[in-house]
Amino acid sequence: MAFPQEKNYTLKDIFALPDGQRAELIDGQMYMTAPPNHIHQRLSHLLEWTIENYIRDKKGDCEVYSAPFSVFLNEDDRNYVEPDISVVCDKNKLNENGCNGAPDWIIEITSPSNPQNDYGIKLFKYRTAGVREYWIVNPQKKTVTVYDFETEEKSNQYNLEDDVPVCIYEGFCINIANLLL
Repeated sequence: MAFPQEKNYTLKDIFALPDGQRAELIDGQMYMTAPPNHIHQRLSHLLEWTIENYIRDKKGDCEVYSAPFSVFLNEDDRNYVEPDISVVCDKNKLNENGCNGAPDWIIEITSPSNPQNDYGIKLFKYRTAGVREYWIVNPQKKTVTVYDFETEEKSNQYNLEDDVPVCIYEGFCINIANLLL
């Protein structure tokens, strides 16, 4: 849900929120985030664990972070997001505050209250910020929408039962339905 657009909000407004209140900031517009439900949390945990294990097994350099993890998409104070899962391969983007710049891979798990943010506002923002791959996992519709921003070749929509190819890792597929067994 968007905050009333009384002004252009900045990081200062995000950091002034009361403890426990979370919000994201996209182009100066503040969007409040509701606490995730148990399905959302379970999916997030299982996906993070699966990705982390794959990277470790391959002795990869990327790091996996789950929300709340601060991502400062642009070099300004008007854009701040907390993706459900962020995979960051350039460690120079990481500091004690989070990630400065676009993660390589972002996964958002939709919530019934605001799927339009993931499919519209964030899709555009992540693409223009330089995210290489973006997944939208929709438990209500039982779909995974994959955006391959580097080549567009692997952009597609899948069912949760499908082996969903990871664009930034050749040969790596995730079957979300199998994770939930």
